[in-house]
Amino acid sequence: MISRRALLFASAAAAGCGMRKAKAYQGYCLVANQGSRNVAVVDLTEFRVRKIIPLDAAPSAVISHPAKPRAYVLSADTGTVFEIDAAAMAMTRRARAGNTALGMQVSPGNDALWVLYRDPAMLVELPFATLKPARRVALPAPPDDFDLSEDLHAAIALSGTRTIAIVSLEKSKVERSFDAGAPASFVRFRGDGKVLLAADSPGRAITFLDMAAGKTMVKLPLPFEPKHYAVTADRGQIFLSGEGMDGVTIVFPYSTEVWQTILAGRAPAAMAAVQTSPPSFLLVSNPTANTVTILDLTAQSLSAVVQVGSEPGEIICTPDNRWALVLNRASGDMAVIRLDRRSRPSAEHVMRYKSAPLFTMIPVGDRPVAGAVVAW
Repeated sequence: MISRRALLFASAAAAGCGMRKAKAYQGYCLVANQGSRNVAVVDLTEFRVRKIIPLDAAPSAVISHPAKPRAYVLSADTGTVFEIDAAAMAMTRRARAGNTALGMQVSPGNDALWVLYRDPAMLVELPFATLKPARRVALPAPPDDFDLSEDLHAAIALSGTRTIAIVSLEKSKVERSFDAGAPASFVRFRGDGKVLLAADSPGRAITFLDMAAGKTMVKLPLPFEPKHYAVTADRGQIFLSGEGMDGVTIVFPYSTEVWQTILAGRAPAAMAAVQTSPPSFLLVSNPTANTVTILDLTAQSLSAVVQVGSEPGEIICTPDNRWALVLNRASGDMAVIRLDRRSRPSAEHVMRYKSAPLFTMIPVGDRPVAGAVVAW
């Protein structure tokens, strides 16, 4: 059995043998630690924790400001949003519009957060300028998931029903609703906003809904219960994983096609799609195996299997696509994987060793569950 210390020394030795020095990212990764109720500020130029920012509630999600060195941390259990100033390394403001929340997204105009609350059931706008609740949209039932489109609409899956509510963000009201045929575990708009994809986990299917016609276009079967997803930057491809198969299914939203399913390690979970020049990669966490599987999407083949910490979860990629940051929930650390071309192992290396070197490991806190990268 190889110890973590031995693995790190081996990785460092491998990095020093023939590979060009990695270019650091000028920014921070803010990591939400659910167990210790704090946010760790990780300096990505030195790969070390610069500061721990305590919170009075357990964080569940983090999202970065689209233009400023700030991030917003959601505590789902309390419905509170905390603003973190990365430059000052401090919590500066907070907002709360309900008792429990499910998630948050940046508005299409990049000027606000929209927060989905479960108690009470509503969608709330928090403008960045004030961070005070502004527009509110009451919902007819508690929600499960939501997504925003560029044409200023929100699609909200309503819990326990087959209904998806379509909300006008401009008018702040529910305009209409879809019968999806089954309760949707999550919903995602196609890049142009004309088609909505709804995942039916119990039914092992994905449904395509025509936004203009207000009806189902097609419902396609999947080989597993869709639970996790990742999308490319242009939303031209969606990747699904879930219980029932050790694989990832590739979906083409523009051709309403479930293309193929490829093996992606044991019990694939959270994913991240990375576009380099070329090829493109899909990083897949395997929590039960403590690994991350890297798939070459251009060649449709295995690129590497990286041994990380215990129970890897969310995968965050830096905007320059040079680094992947893997949050290991059980071991309380962040694995750093170098993604540029010179760090990728050859096909022969993968076939022989089925592994790739880890760049470094950074202890961040108790049960890290989410993170976001903020540039300086």
